[in-house]
Amino acid sequence: MIKLEIDGRQVEVQHGATVMDAAGKLGIYVPHFCYHKKLSIAANCRMCLVEVEKAPKPLPACATPVAEGMKVRTHSPVAKNAQNGVMEFLLINHPLDCPICDQGGECQLQDLAVGYGGSASRYQEPKRVVLHKDIGPLVAAEEMSRCIQCTRCVRFGQEVAGVMELGMIGRGEHAEIVAFVGKSVDSELSGNMIDLCPVGALTSKPFRYSARTWELARRKSVSPHDGLGSNLVVQVKQGRVMRVLPLENEAVNECWLSDKERFSYEGLNAPDRLTRPMVRNNGRLEEVDWEVALARAAAGLRDAGVLASPHATLEELFLAGKLGRAEFRLRHSDFSADGKRAGIPWLGMPIAELGSLDCVLVIGSFLRKDHPLIAQRLRQATKRGAQIHVLHSVDDDWLMPVASKTIVAPAAILQAIAAFKGKLAGAKNAAVLIGNFAQQHPQAAQIHAAAQALGVKLGFLGEAANSVGGYVAGLPTGGGLPAALQKEAVLLLNVEPELDCADPQLLRNAKFVVNLTAWKSGLGDVLLPVAPFTETAGSFVSTEGRLQSFHAAVQPLGESRPAWKVLRVLGTLLGRPGFEFDTLEEVRQACLGGRDVAGLLSNGIEAVATPAWSVSGLQRIAEVPIYFADPLVRRSPPLQQTRDARAPRAWMNGALLQKLGVAAGQPVLVRQGEGSAKLIAALDDRLPADCVRVAAAHASTAGLGAMFGGLSVEKIVVEKVA
Repeated sequence: MIKLEIDGRQVEVQHGATVMDAAGKLGIYVPHFCYHKKLSIAANCRMCLVEVEKAPKPLPACATPVAEGMKVRTHSPVAKNAQNGVMEFLLINHPLDCPICDQGGECQLQDLAVGYGGSASRYQEPKRVVLHKDIGPLVAAEEMSRCIQCTRCVRFGQEVAGVMELGMIGRGEHAEIVAFVGKSVDSELSGNMIDLCPVGALTSKPFRYSARTWELARRKSVSPHDGLGSNLVVQVKQGRVMRVLPLENEAVNECWLSDKERFSYEGLNAPDRLTRPMVRNNGRLEEVDWEVALARAAAGLRDAGVLASPHATLEELFLAGKLGRAEFRLRHSDFSADGKRAGIPWLGMPIAELGSLDCVLVIGSFLRKDHPLIAQRLRQATKRGAQIHVLHSVDDDWLMPVASKTIVAPAAILQAIAAFKGKLAGAKNAAVLIGNFAQQHPQAAQIHAAAQALGVKLGFLGEAANSVGGYVAGLPTGGGLPAALQKEAVLLLNVEPELDCADPQLLRNAKFVVNLTAWKSGLGDVLLPVAPFTETAGSFVSTEGRLQSFHAAVQPLGESRPAWKVLRVLGTLLGRPGFEFDTLEEVRQACLGGRDVAGLLSNGIEAVATPAWSVSGLQRIAEVPIYFADPLVRRSPPLQQTRDARAPRAWMNGALLQKLGVAAGQPVLVRQGEGSAKLIAALDDRLPADCVRVAAAHASTAGLGAMFGGLSVEKIVVEKVA
């Protein structure tokens, strides 16, 4: 440890710490722009100049290592004069557009200019102008004249997102931040650049010009999307969600958000929001009063199965499970592990421990798109030497060093696991992480058992906000999806079966459907409008087993009601016991029953005897695209304009394209089961032989069969018109 003095106060810090670190430990604020605790040191803004005793000139606090006995003054006349001089230089070319700047009111430069800037400028020359850039639908770079070249956005891309999408060109006053020629910013973490920008150069394109920061009320919340449980700040104006920002929590999402979590709120007010109950009469859906709709629903649900979204709250899942045979693992196809598990499958460790692993095997995961912030933590782990091994059916770029990749057809994943025992055996802190693709696999239980046999830490990457919470809530109630669908009547809770289920045609035999949904749908004899996460209270249990509760940020839209209240009324009308709740807290307490969630978690599994699975012909590889994973993101216009939201294609390697007589870019007819889809063929030579990658959860592929299985591909011959 090193002892030094800052502004007359003694402090002790680790070897290698900087003056900025030492000042922060004392709670002393040093002005800065380019410095950020999660990024490398650039020392290019010079705003953090401080006086160091015996140094010939002021030194940057962010880049000056501490030394024994060092004496630092952060607010001495020398330091203050240096800081004022830097501020004057920064303002030479900065446009005088604070009244119209979207960053006004939350701008670092604006704040520091009050304390360190002059009342008037000595410079009379014209200010420079930097042309705007179009870098995609999420991040606006319309006023790059405001940029002070702190390079936070550049370093974020390289060091956190893993891809350099922005860079600096030019020198001196001609320096400017640009994207690569003809390229947009497509990282699934790109929105964090908006938070990092200390001025109004990079702003949120969807939020731009819609509100000023002082007009917004702020509400804490939790992300309803992947299993991480990111903490959110939902910002509201006049009863409408205007923006979503990260709430810093080092143990969960640090200070980051994925773009899915940041911009999905744009779908909350989609044109197809359901705001009044609807009942089908003579084949047509008609708006009715709640009393009529509930009576009709109760009459048809005397004996029903229940399909509930894993994005629903803990309390909603608990009540849904009391109405009938219920299932929430909608994209799974193997339920043979039920009754064989020692407890609830989970990550196997706190999220924060992912960064300390030395060796990781990830089985069956589209990691960057399924779990953007878990991918980021593993990316940071590789920087300190962690080895990442991949077993999957596709060879996507994870934007991190990978020690080995084993890319095999879906039917060969199980057999390939045992070969990794030697690679993991020598590691001091090793883990196996089972991804969404492996959990949805027809041999999921055997994959689980084989991964356990490797003898290291075992974890599941929770695919949805309540993938752990669903088990805590008492689901499944037995038999998996087939049991829930044995009934002719089905209750849907926030589910769009053609996009959210392993088999899009799952409900083809249902005779009566009650649909609790926030969106208008052609599916259902009764549609009951329920509130999305911003309009209701509830709880999620994250993939690490963390129970997090939240409150509504705004009032329900129209006649929408919180789903837990609708389920409570349905249970009462059906005469079921256990629905006598007055508050949400009572529902939560009944669900937990005094149990600690941590005591329910275990990834142990007994031996399972899942029938052998094989596929004749071509095998389908189906991912769930990041911006189609749940009903809310599917309705967010800015997310649907991104590169990741492009329509699915039929991806094949060159050998298969040649075998089929198809060229990349040509239309093909893909047949699976009784369904088919017309797609465009595309080339990916990294795919295994005789495999076709066709995404699920998309309207263009909803006509196909289950996510795993055999399919055929035929060239579509377009006849020329004479």
